[in-house]
Amino acid sequence: MTRYVIRRIAQAVGVLLAAYTLSFFILVLLPGDPVSAMAGAGMDSAPVDPARIEALRHEYGFDQPLPLQYAEHLGRALTGDLGDSVATGRPVASMITEALPQTLLLTATGLGLAFLFGGGLALAATYSSRRWLRQVLLSLPPLGVSVPTFWVGLMLVQFFSFRNPWFPAFGNDGLKGLVLPALTLAVPTGAQIALVLAKSLSTTLDEPYIGTARAKGAGRVHVHLRHALRNASLPALTVAGLLVGQLMANAVVIETVFSRNGLGRVTQAAVTAQDIPVVQGVVVYGALVFVVVNLLVDLVYPVLDPRIVLAPARPAGVVTA
Repeated sequence: MTRYVIRRIAQAVGVLLAAYTLSFFILVLLPGDPVSAMAGAGMDSAPVDPARIEALRHEYGFDQPLPLQYAEHLGRALTGDLGDSVATGRPVASMITEALPQTLLLTATGLGLAFLFGGGLALAATYSSRRWLRQVLLSLPPLGVSVPTFWVGLMLVQFFSFRNPWFPAFGNDGLKGLVLPALTLAVPTGAQIALVLAKSLSTTLDEPYIGTARAKGAGRVHVHLRHALRNASLPALTVAGLLVGQLMANAVVIETVFSRNGLGRVTQAAVTAQDIPVVQGVVVYGALVFVVVNLLVDLVYPVLDPRIVLAPARPAGVVTA
């Protein structure tokens, strides 16, 4: 078990380092000059003092060779210092940690609702003995995946905010303000979880050990929840871990649509101002959340399926992750 945990942690650190490195070089090599934007070049017809641009370039280290910039930024990032915003002058880490709780709350609520909707739909579809009802229920997940997320948000706002003023359409107005954005995130994610879980449950229910459990007199509910769901949930759990990155990206967009304060607002302002340190900080924090969630998923695997527990590599037939 210790080797398994160490290996998974090492992989997580590698993914985080790769995300930081790729985002650094991509953002630095993109067209545009954040220093000129910060100095106000192009904002009006007044010329910008070249000496001021050079002073800012030196202050933020943009006049250094690219490898030296990377090494310096990486060294500071390892201590938790992501630099200062070129637009506001504030520490990037402070800006992100102030906005991150709202985004994490939205993402966690959306993921929880996705598990609730997706898992419930898959269980109902595979439990039903009526063929027509099963077909109807199984047709819903592909519909949920194919519908654009922004369209879902617009429909929810139209029906539950404009026509029936039950929930606010914009802002961070407590739990009520969280409902519509979280539902918008949950629909496509829940549909993907339902697709995977329903397929996995259908396959598992045909396994011989399920027939053995039924032959011993186990009831349908007991077989479904006790024997089938545990093994069938592994693929859905894997997909849910991978969907966290998609949820974070969608949350940034949804926050902008619903005018919520969070990483979406910070990212939008940073992209507009070509604020590279802030954009990279958002990427790093997003990658950190993704890595931590997937690490937790990996650590849950042996609990759900003891065959994944890791033995030294020799015995044939031992399943390893």
